[in-house]
Amino acid sequence: MIDFASQTVLVTGASSGIGREFAHALARRGSALVLVARRADRLHVLADRLSAQHSVQVVPLVADLAQPNSPTRLHEALAAQGVQVTSLVNAAGFGTWGPFLEEDADRVEQEIAVDVSAPVRLARTFLPDLVRAGDGFLVNVASMAAYTPTPRMAVYGAAKAFVLSFTESLWAELRGTGLTVFALSPGATATEFNSVVGTDNATAGARMRSPEDVVATAIAHLERRNPGPSVIDGRLNRVASFGTRLASRRQVVTALHRLTDPDRRR
Repeated sequence: MIDFASQTVLVTGASSGIGREFAHALARRGSALVLVARRADRLHVLADRLSAQHSVQVVPLVADLAQPNSPTRLHEALAAQGVQVTSLVNAAGFGTWGPFLEEDADRVEQEIAVDVSAPVRLARTFLPDLVRAGDGFLVNVASMAAYTPTPRMAVYGAAKAFVLSFTESLWAELRGTGLTVFALSPGATATEFNSVVGTDNATAGARMRSPEDVVATAIAHLERRNPGPSVIDGRLNRVASFGTRLASRRQVVTALHRLTDPDRRR
C-alpha cells in the first residue's frame, strides 16, 4: 500500500486536465509535489493554491518537454533545491488529427518528443531515485488509442501504444524493487485535448469521462495489494478493449477509419 504522505511526486502536464487532477488528488493525500508544465502562470497559481489548501510542499518548474535536455535540467534544478523525487506521473502529452500525408512535419516531431521521448527520458533520469526510495510509483498515462490502430491520429495512437508497451515492460523489470509501475489508459476525457488537436472529430460521439474519474481509477489501482502493469479507465472502455480482440486487425482498423471519417457527419 502506498503511503502518499511520504511521497514527493513529480507530475508532468500539471497545468491542465489529467495532470492537474493528479496534482489535486495527491495533494489531498498529503504528497509533496513537483509540478511541471509549459504555462508558467497556470503552474504557479496551481502550486500556490495546493500549498495553501493542503499544507504540502509544492515546487513549480516550467519546462518544455519537447526539448531533449528537459529531464536532465529538471533533475539538476531539484538537486540544487535539495528535493528528491520518490514518484513520477507522466501525464504530459498531446495529439494531432488528420491524414498523416497532410500533417505538419515539425508538429509531428514535437508530438513524438512529448508523447514518446519525454516519458522515456524522464523515467531514465529519475528511476534511480525512485528505486532508491523503494516505496513510490511510476504512472505513465497512455490511452485507449494504444489498443487499436488510430486512422487520422496515426502518430498519437502509435505513441500511446509505445507508452503502454514500454510501461508494462518496466513493470516486469522493476518487480521486487518496491516501486509500483503501471500504465493508465483513459478514453475520451473532458479536457483541453480536443482544442489542442484542433477538432472535435477525435472524440465525436464518445461518452466523456472526467479527469476526476480517470485519476480515481489510477488511485484505486495504486491502492490494490498487487497492481497489474496497466489499467483502463471506465467500464465501457474496458469492454471496448476486450471487443477489439474478437475481430481481426484489418476489421478493426477499417471500422475505425470509417468511424473517424469527417464526411460521415455532414
